[in-house]
Amino acid sequence: MSYANVNGINLYYETHGGGRPLVLLHGGLGSGELFVPALSQLAEHHQVVVPDLQGHGRTADIDRPIDVRLMADDIAALIDHLGLDKPDVVGYSLGGGVALHTAAKYPDKVRRLVLISANVTRDAIPPEMLAQQLQVGAAAAEFMKDTPMYQNYQRVAPRPEDFPRLLEKIGQSMAKDFDDREVVRGLQVPTLIVCADADMAPPSHYVEVFKLLDGGLRDGGWMGEGRPKGGHALAILPGLTHYNIWASPLLAAATLAFLES
Repeated sequence: MSYANVNGINLYYETHGGGRPLVLLHGGLGSGELFVPALSQLAEHHQVVVPDLQGHGRTADIDRPIDVRLMADDIAALIDHLGLDKPDVVGYSLGGGVALHTAAKYPDKVRRLVLISANVTRDAIPPEMLAQQLQVGAAAAEFMKDTPMYQNYQRVAPRPEDFPRLLEKIGQSMAKDFDDREVVRGLQVPTLIVCADADMAPPSHYVEVFKLLDGGLRDGGWMGEGRPKGGHALAILPGLTHYNIWASPLLAAATLAFLES
């Protein structure tokens, strides 16, 4: 358990296991503790570095928006701070957006990329879910006191009273339109797209993301000669949702299989 003063933020991180380095990025309103169910599987094969992103978990907020591009700079600085040699970067949901922009902006720092339940356009989310996201803000803090997210924040955050501030910033972030299809198309590192079969966005969205990486466009061939150029892959995990995929042994198994291929 350590802190790294990087890129203007005092970033909390933990390191588990040994082997080739892997940076593991949690989702919005969570923390690195989210990955405890999968961590033991990953740490058997990798040195797993698990940061808490800006304003989440044990990392205090700073005076800037919650923005995946800014947090990507934090992760690149953490990689340099720790002297990691081209780690694999694995991100879930909000952390997937951070992972995507880390690999896109700093391809020389990333060996392989895994994007879990990370939609690349805002309109991939159904309208009813977008309407719910618009209700996220400081005023919602009172209604979240019985949730694991609130309780975890109160237990570990350096300033527990900042939870409404985090909700406000997350709400502002989710309200902004975005389209990262060109970012995906320009990726220079082998990438695994992972989703649940009942994710926040439909599986068809993640298939379209895979197509941006030359995937799903032709028969793969007996010897794999028709697989996507660049070593990209897609995994749709059965029986899961956006809210439990991170805890599934299937996720760890698919991630390890891709990283070791």
